[in-house]
Amino acid sequence: MKNLKGACIFGQSGGPTSVINSSAAGVFTEALKQPNITAVYGAAHGIKGILEETFYDISQESPEELMLLKNTPSSALGSVRYKLKPVEEDETDYKRILEVFKKYNIRYFFYNGGNDSMDTCNKVSKYLLSKGYECNIIGVPKTIDNDLYGTDHCPGYGSAAKYVATTLMELCLDATVYDKGQITIVEIMGRNAGWLTAASSLAYYKGLGPDLIYLPEIPFDIDKFVDDVKNVIDQNNGKCIVALSEGIKTKEGLYVAEAIEQRKAEKDSFGHTQLGGVADALADLLKQRFKTKVRAIEFSLLQRCAAHLASKTDVEEAFMAGVMAVRYAVQGETDKMVVFERQPQKEYKIEYKLMPVELAANAEKKVPLEWIINNGTALSDKFIEYALPLIQGDTKAPLEEGLPRMAKLKKVLVRK
Repeated sequence: MKNLKGACIFGQSGGPTSVINSSAAGVFTEALKQPNITAVYGAAHGIKGILEETFYDISQESPEELMLLKNTPSSALGSVRYKLKPVEEDETDYKRILEVFKKYNIRYFFYNGGNDSMDTCNKVSKYLLSKGYECNIIGVPKTIDNDLYGTDHCPGYGSAAKYVATTLMELCLDATVYDKGQITIVEIMGRNAGWLTAASSLAYYKGLGPDLIYLPEIPFDIDKFVDDVKNVIDQNNGKCIVALSEGIKTKEGLYVAEAIEQRKAEKDSFGHTQLGGVADALADLLKQRFKTKVRAIEFSLLQRCAAHLASKTDVEEAFMAGVMAVRYAVQGETDKMVVFERQPQKEYKIEYKLMPVELAANAEKKVPLEWIINNGTALSDKFIEYALPLIQGDTKAPLEEGLPRMAKLKKVLVRK
């Protein structure tokens, strides 16, 4: 829908990252330049902020503060995990969204998130279209899991991958310093796709990485795992470093922590199993099998927002994803998601394209099985070639008294 004139609103959803605010900076700075966008709003806590009519007037923020968002981790507007029910099941939320959009003449909606967030984009877009309300809706990709379908990679992944690889290099130096044996098990985020755990192979590429890597793409055999560890410690003076995804499952489909501890995991608001604890469970198992020290380390939240190790490539691409979302929307595009298309030349380059958002909604892109080698315990050079360009460069928030100066938004509430 071309030549729409009205306000735009931007929301953040799902798990925060080092660069989700870079995309926010891109959306805000570009939207404030557009003559057809009459007001720029930021929704508090994503779609919930729209439903509750709680959003901020971004024009009240200083340009300098908005640019500081590029190097400020996490979700400056507040995030949310809220799943819209199918409209045929419950139309309540959709009616409310339409009511709010009409009240504030919102004609542009940008939503920043992963699989479930793109599902929200798709549902809202289809509903507004069915009601004849003109509003251009563009999804801005984000997820450290790197599992959004249709894009070469996702904003947030490069920085998280750089954190994983760097931290494992440091851990490798620490865990192997003594003359006695030690098994170290590192648990890394990743439910069904092992992209982030695969990044640990970048540390191995530099000679300081894990001996064994396990991704959820391959069914996890507990007995084989014990044998794998034994083979390593027998050949390595009792030392072994393992990197594994929190979402690894047995061939029966049970999460490994559940299988070992014979417990049922809890669900989150999206209906996903709440993960965590697999490293501890496997460490306890190995302590029973081997007379050596075993440490379990869970990166947990640390890997998501480690902006002190952010990739410059990631920060700049996330920013441009926000910019391009706005430019495409004012050109009349809607019901799409911004995607990165890697160009075939040797020197790394991407182009920003669009894809129907429904293709990304609740779809997952997994690590190619042919990239997983050594009987399911390592990654091939193909992964290294894929991932290395994504972690390049260094960019940080300016320092004040030796500590990073994060963006401090005024968050002036919109009243009407």
